Order: sequence, then structure tokens, then C-alpha cells
Amino acid sequence: MSDSKALNMPYVWMICLVAACGGLLFGYDWVVIGGAKPFYEAYFGITDAAMSGWAMSSALLGCVLGAAGSGSLSDRYGRRLPLIIAAVLFTASGVGTALAFSFNSFVFWRIVGGVGIGLASALAPVYIAEISPAEKRGRFVAVNQLTIVLGVLAAQLINLMIAEPVASAAVQADILQSWNGQTGWRYMFGAEAIPAAIFLILMFVVPESPRWLAKANRYPQAEKVLQRIGSVEYARVTLADIRRSLGSENQKVPFSTLWEPRVRPVILMGIVLAIFQQWCGINVIFNYAQEIFASAGFDINDTLKSIVATGLINLIFTLLALPLVDRIGRRRLMQLGSAGLTVIYILIGLSYSFGVTGLPVLLLVLVAIAIYAMTLAPVTWVLLSEIFPNRVRGNAMAVGTLALWIACFLLTYTFPLMNAALGAAGSFFIYAVICLAGWIFIQCSVPETRGVTLEALEQRLSRTDAERKAEKAAMPESH
Repeated sequence: MSDSKALNMPYVWMICLVAACGGLLFGYDWVVIGGAKPFYEAYFGITDAAMSGWAMSSALLGCVLGAAGSGSLSDRYGRRLPLIIAAVLFTASGVGTALAFSFNSFVFWRIVGGVGIGLASALAPVYIAEISPAEKRGRFVAVNQLTIVLGVLAAQLINLMIAEPVASAAVQADILQSWNGQTGWRYMFGAEAIPAAIFLILMFVVPESPRWLAKANRYPQAEKVLQRIGSVEYARVTLADIRRSLGSENQKVPFSTLWEPRVRPVILMGIVLAIFQQWCGINVIFNYAQEIFASAGFDINDTLKSIVATGLINLIFTLLALPLVDRIGRRRLMQLGSAGLTVIYILIGLSYSFGVTGLPVLLLVLVAIAIYAMTLAPVTWVLLSEIFPNRVRGNAMAVGTLALWIACFLLTYTFPLMNAALGAAGSFFIYAVICLAGWIFIQCSVPETRGVTLEALEQRLSRTDAERKAEKAAMPESH
């Protein structure tokens, strides 16, 4: 564990906050479309479910493309350049969507923004983890989740501030002739270009990841970055650990390496964690808040206020999570989150089953969001950023993030079908079962990683089953 006095913490904070701007834009771009939906649909004359669904989900196609390409880009060109590309894509998407005068153009620019989300979601946590000292890594990576939440809340508030009041009885033709239908929705999307441009400029100020530099045989540059992060001794010790983890054959690693016996269990662990973060069901509350609150007896005005409440709770409890990630540990927080959501989903399902509506359901939903914000939301990204070996981290993170976005699509796509077939109660009971299965997986398969360097963690996780059994057999029996 490094001596905090030897670390240049203001410099580390600066790097991490700049990289975390990718999370801010991720959150904003992901949520802004929800508030703009009634207005751009009126402008483009969207009346059928297929077009509406394509407009809402088109960014997911970009997310999958961005996540799939992030591994090869980051392994070949470093962590910094793909994040710069993401900033360019966010800026272009904000401007392009705001200026779209055809539906196809609108969808194209949404896909462009989705590629930016895919890149940023995969690489910002990795970049932060590779920069951060071991004992503070969890907190720094969790900052990325905090900025995602800030982006979500910013989109909700900006949509609320830009939109002019609309009568509840207004039809699409009325909305089309309103300021919202002609111009307001454009400002909602265009507002993203301002922080995106700032992110783009700031990315030229931060250094490349020292671990990627070492992987590219650029050891002098890696040591220089590490000396800016900490002392000369910190740089020497850390670089020696990195060299040791990379091994003697420091060359281009083929994608097939991910399925070697030493690496495959960690990859599968990352895939399961990524899928579980989505299938735990909480994003259904964000994506279908209007339908969920309407089922609980809320009118449209109360629903809008409730949605803002979910954003505020998400922010508050994400802030509380920052110190807990390194203090309590990753594994325990994941266990608490999966167990807590299991109980809350059962209670929500019972509320719907027995016709309980209004405030009790809202409180249960807010508790579920609070649990998720403190546990599964930030900790999953922390674990994904640190469990993969140095030499395959770029491709491995791409696989994990790709799994996450595919799971997100399946969750978003299946909820209306489940809701129609099983009702809200049945849907939440299904999510309770998934969360219970997640708790069992974490209990059996996920190790604690706090306070351990990436290199030491790699050595611990890369042992084969045969090596673990041999090590266990060699241990003296306790009496």
C-alpha cells in the first residue's frame, strides 16, 4: 500500500475528474431523450410503436458498437485517444441531433452519441483505475458513477427548465405547433455539446495511462507519469510491479488470450457482474418510470415530480457510496445491494398484488434506488475496472461492457412484455429472484479487491483451479 503523503493527490484528482466527464456525458446523453420524447415525436410525426421504440433505443446500437470497438482501440492507441474520440462524438451528437430536420438524421446522430457512450463507459473506469493508487482506487473509480448520476440529474433538470408547460389534454398536433415541438426539444439535445466540448479540451491536459505506456514498451514515459502521481520511490516500485505483471513477452496480445485457463474465469466473472448490474432491474424504474408510477396511481404531474425525486435520491446515495467502496469493501457492498433489492422487490410486488398505491410504492421505489446507488451501480464499475489482467484489460473491459449493454437492451426490451404478461407484481418478483441469484454468485465467486494493487490482484485471480487445489493441499492442517 502506497504512502498517501508521497502521492500528488490534487494531480490524481484532476486526472480522475477529467476522465469522469465521460460519465457525465454518458448519463446526460442516455436520459435526455426521455424528457424530449413527446416533442420530437410530434415534430417527426411518430405515431406507431415501432418508430417510437427505434427512436428511443437507437442509441443502444451505438453503445454496442462503441463497447465492441473500445478494446482494440484502447489496446492499440491507449486509453486517452479513444476518450478524446468519445468527446468528439458527444459534441457532434449534441449538435447534430439538435439540428436534425428528418427522422433518419435524428436516429443517425443518436447512434453517434451511443458510440460515444460505449467508448466512455468502457474506458473511463479503466483509465481511472490504471492511474489511481491502490488504497484509493475504489473511491476514484466510483467518482465516474457519481458523474453518470450527475449527468442523469442534469438532463432531468434541463429538460424541466427548457420545456414550457403543456396542458394534460394536449394532442400531438397541439404540441407540434408549440415552442416545445418546434424548438424546445432541440435545446434539450444541443445543451450536451457545451460540456462535451469542455471534456474534449480537458482530455488534452491529462496524461496517458502509465500501465498502457508500459504495455507498449514506453517505460520512460510510464515512469514519468508515475513520478507526477507520486514520489520517485512510488514510481520505481509501481513500475517494477507493472513490468512483473506484463512478463517477459511484452507484445501484442491476441483476443483469444481472453479464453486461456488463467484468464477465462475472470472474464466470465466480469460478464456475469455486468449482466447482473442491468438485470437487477433498477434501470426499469428509470426507463419506464412513467408507466410504473402510473400503475401506482400517480397522475402525470406527480409522476414528473417523482422522477426528479428518483434522480435526487440517486445522487445523494451515490455520494454516500464514495467513501464506503474503500472502507467497507467491494464484495460486502455487492452482497448488501443484491440482498437489499431482493427484499424491496418482494415488497413492491406485494404492494401491487394487494392494490397498495401512492406514497408507499414511491417510498419503496426510492429505497430501491438508494440501495442500488450505494452498491451495485458504482461497485460493479469498480470491479470491472480492476479484476482484469494488465495485458488484456482493454479487450476484457470491452467484453464486459459489451455484455452490459446487450443486457441493458434485453432488460429494456423485455420489461413491457413481462409487464403485459405478468403485471407489475410478477415482473418485480422475477427481478427479486434474479437479485437472489446474484447474491449467491457474489457469495461464491467474487473476491474482495480493496487496497490491493492491480498487479497483486492479477496474480491472485489468475491462478488456475489446479494451482489453487495444490496450494490448498500444501497448507498445513489446522488443529
